[in-house]
Amino acid sequence: MSESSAQPAGITQQDMVHRLPQAQLVDRVDFLVDAARNNKVVHVGFVDSGCWEYHNQFDSWLHAHLDSVASELVGLDLDSAGVERAREMGFAAHAVDCSDSEAVAALGLEPMDVAIAGEIIEHLDDSGSFLDGLHSLVRPGGTLIVTTPNASGLLNAGAAALANYEVNHPDHVTLYSCYTLTNLLERHGWSVDGVATYVPTLKEFKALKGKMKILGAGAQAVLGTEKLLAKLGRPFSADGLIVVARRPD
Repeated sequence: MSESSAQPAGITQQDMVHRLPQAQLVDRVDFLVDAARNNKVVHVGFVDSGCWEYHNQFDSWLHAHLDSVASELVGLDLDSAGVERAREMGFAAHAVDCSDSEAVAALGLEPMDVAIAGEIIEHLDDSGSFLDGLHSLVRPGGTLIVTTPNASGLLNAGAAALANYEVNHPDHVTLYSCYTLTNLLERHGWSVDGVATYVPTLKEFKALKGKMKILGAGAQAVLGTEKLLAKLGRPFSADGLIVVARRPD
């Protein structure tokens, strides 16, 4: 950035450097299941559209795992077909746009102990309104947990630098770092309590073929490096980010 570039008054380039907080590398599913245990939970974006067959194959549908431990569980999602399917399976679920605070309030749900927004915020055009809409779902002093791909993770940087590829879900529109996500949460009335990271699992490696097999092997190596770096005190090299926030009393 040149000295002549426009900047807000009083901000220097030094202000753009942020010390990362203490964080542990965790297993994402175990972390969320532990947070849900014996609590009333609302799971936002629970359907995970387009991934039914994948989850059936690997027993990886998070909502089912949360249901096994939560004292009460409600799922919210925009995917009306997925919501209807969940209802047929016996789950409490509603089709709603959580970016619409009025629509969320109109559901009349009792505020829960914990709201889990897992792997959804990176899909949203208006993430600020989404975080605003979650306030009525969480009791005062209750917890919001957001999980999302980490913009500082090594996998995408390595794929771009070494192979000219980018690794992203087809529906993703943004990536968050620790600073940008915690900053966004605090702007929208949430008090950040802690941060963790996780390394995703490449479950379909055995099914890859040809060039994708080679790329998959490279990805496995990078993910292993992320775990090693976390043990050496560099957890933010991991490709997954978890932020735990609280609704103020």
